[in-house]
Amino acid sequence: MDRLVLTFEQRQKSRLRATLDSGEEVALVLERGAVRRGGDRVTSADGRVFEVVSAPEKLLHIECASPGQLARIAYHLGNRHVAVQVGEGFLRIAEDHVLEDMVRRLGARVSHVEAPFEPESGAYAGGHHHHHE
Repeated sequence: MDRLVLTFEQRQKSRLRATLDSGEEVALVLERGAVRRGGDRVTSADGRVFEVVSAPEKLLHIECASPGQLARIAYHLGNRHVAVQVGEGFLRIAEDHVLEDMVRRLGARVSHVEAPFEPESGAYAGGHHHHHE
């Protein structure tokens, strides 16, 4: 099965030109408002199925001394409508020097990582759905 390696920004688009792992260029026309996640499958007009792979991206990995402090930082990021990936004891956001300074001032430990970015879909997004054949 061919794979589509896409950044988070690309996985949000309904119309996109992309290159498969095989090198073939494809044009995607997908439902509006949906975010493709790593592991999702998309089907082409000719019936071929492609696996969506979340591309590694430059992220800020945020950790805190306590769960309460981490929740406080998550609140401030959410208040700014920042896409946030929530993990066991950490948050991840796209690299941004202004936000990095803010979370450091709030007492967080911040490291730079390159990893797939899978932020929360939001309370009104209808949940996380995988489309498997």
